[in-house]
Amino acid sequence: MNYCSQNTILNLVLVSVISASSLMAQVIPLPNAHAHNDYEHTRPLLDALDQGFTSVEADVYWWNGKLVVAHNLPHGEEARQLLPTLEELYLKPLQQRIQAHGGKVYPGYDGVFFLMIDFKSGADETYATLIKTLEPYREMLHTANNPGPVTIFISGNRPIDQILQDPEILVSLDGRPDDLVRNIATARMPVISTSLTTIGSWDGRSLMPRSMRKSIQQLAKACHTQGKKLRLWAIPDTELSWSTMQSLGVDLINTDDLEGLRRFLGR
Repeated sequence: MNYCSQNTILNLVLVSVISASSLMAQVIPLPNAHAHNDYEHTRPLLDALDQGFTSVEADVYWWNGKLVVAHNLPHGEEARQLLPTLEELYLKPLQQRIQAHGGKVYPGYDGVFFLMIDFKSGADETYATLIKTLEPYREMLHTANNPGPVTIFISGNRPIDQILQDPEILVSLDGRPDDLVRNIATARMPVISTSLTTIGSWDGRSLMPRSMRKSIQQLAKACHTQGKKLRLWAIPDTELSWSTMQSLGVDLINTDDLEGLRRFLGR
């Protein structure tokens, strides 16, 4: 290979690196964007990060001493062995990204990044394994003793008492509207979540019924009074739905359409 060829290759590499850095710099963090069942996308976590999402969701099962990510746990040992772990899909990539960006998920972004973990298996064994799994990642976590950029909150089969009694607050809880009467500290319950179907039926293609709007506004107000964020799941993936959620005070907009929501919120 001659000198000119080497120079050409080096220049191409430099252009690629600069282009990749420029693309990363152009990503605008979206504080209201939540990736529902994020692991079902082509590149779990990474697709959401490329769109600027600041909240992602992973369903986990305890299996054979580790936490595997799946919507449903398949039958058979061979199928289960193929499942990715929480550490592989989320914890390691987040840690590497944060280290590369000077302690932040997005360069220059000081807001919180939520990792919602939905426990699909038994609360006790899943929680115990999670705490053990998180040990090498403490530095990136926002806890009582460390202002890291990542807040983990637990949904599904929630080990409520164990989390509330943890003085370190390594992880927090995904609350339900009924939990508001307990006025649990926001550090331990940063988000209140419920299905839109508990409020009413709506297809997101016509105006939302007034009674539903009123109920959501009241719930949002109750959450915000306690310093908590509101998330509704099972909402229609339409622009009318997203704009309605915004206008009613829903903080985390649940979606499967990452690019669509990014375009909408970026206007």
